[in-house]
Amino acid sequence: MSKILIRGAKVLGGEPQDVLIDGQTIAEVGVGLSDEGAEVVEAAGKVLLPGLVDLHTHLREPGREDSETVLTGTRAAASGGYTAVFAMANTFPVADTAGVVEQVYRLGREHGYCDVQPIGAVTVGLEGRKLAELGAMYESAAGVTVFSDDGKCVDDAVIMRRALEYVKAFGGVVAQHAQEPRLTEGAQMNEGVVSAELGLGGWPAVAEESIIARDVLLAEHVGSRVHICHLSTAGSVEIVRWAKSRGIDVTAEVTPHHLLLTDELVRSYNPVYKVNPPLRTERDVLALREALADGTIDIVATDHAPHPHEDKDCEWAAAAMGMVGLETALSVVQETMVDTGLLDWAGVADRMSVKPAGIGRARGHGRPVSAGEPANLTLVDTAYRGPVEPAGFASRSRNTPYEGRELPGRVTHTWLRGKATLVDGKLT
Repeated sequence: MSKILIRGAKVLGGEPQDVLIDGQTIAEVGVGLSDEGAEVVEAAGKVLLPGLVDLHTHLREPGREDSETVLTGTRAAASGGYTAVFAMANTFPVADTAGVVEQVYRLGREHGYCDVQPIGAVTVGLEGRKLAELGAMYESAAGVTVFSDDGKCVDDAVIMRRALEYVKAFGGVVAQHAQEPRLTEGAQMNEGVVSAELGLGGWPAVAEESIIARDVLLAEHVGSRVHICHLSTAGSVEIVRWAKSRGIDVTAEVTPHHLLLTDELVRSYNPVYKVNPPLRTERDVLALREALADGTIDIVATDHAPHPHEDKDCEWAAAAMGMVGLETALSVVQETMVDTGLLDWAGVADRMSVKPAGIGRARGHGRPVSAGEPANLTLVDTAYRGPVEPAGFASRSRNTPYEGRELPGRVTHTWLRGKATLVDGKLT
């Protein structure tokens, strides 16, 4: 049916309203709307949000289809309430040419569970020596505007400056993985009391903070935009806050796992907790929550990092870094930000849809839930609470740190331009 009436949903957590979808567009929002000729979705007590947008997803295709594919990754995204994701460039081959980003873009369009916007590499092969084809990727069918060597840091200041200058010409942004490589050689976890007690190589906070400090100053110098990926320390928060107070054009993201988990979990030596940047201290977690609430940190991004079983089910030192996150992100944000009173649902929509769409220029996403807007929507049963069961994930990988943990909230429906991709918690 071309018409769908979402009846009695709390739009952005507000008063119950009806939302009528006609084709690809929201036709009307109000109370007591007619359901004539429409499929009715009873949504009493549920929260309706604009479709979520993830600025930091690893889809692995091409090259690591044993971990994830564009199909499985976008199915996971739809399950988690996402209608658009930005796919990181550390694939095999690296997405450092127009040809590779166009391949990823077209795969996303073919599968149709959510929009896929490729992120282009900053440097050729992620090697940090020579700028990739930034202009060609921007002018390609994929229209790339976000560039990142995520997984590696652009540690050469001259290369970083040139990248910032280059993308400025077309309003692009460089998304930096802030990790000073010399300070993290052999690092296995956060440097602190726990690492000392466990005898694991420490990953100091300053390795992240020093790169952020350098890059916000470079962005100020050239008058360009810089985005900080997966910010994880209290010190990083203060640097970004200072930069914004100076008017520097910087944005920052935090992952759900850095809002909830701490380095105390590493005492189990379970590699599911091994991630880059590492889990930090309780003090850092609280600082990140406060910064997300007050807007110092602009968005939540999943850093969805799928790995096959054999890359995680091994000894800690040999295990790959990363966690899947698309299917649990909204629940973790509800647990850490909404249920604690730090954000309301309108704030969640801002941090997980409106602002990431704006940073990445995701057209048609992050829009208001109002008449005339594209029907990219997510319906959430916020009263639900239950254990995380990775066996039911749509992702090809199962490396979640939340297995068996009870979390609140469950996405029941997702619509991409009026087409249901998730109905009653099941993919269509």
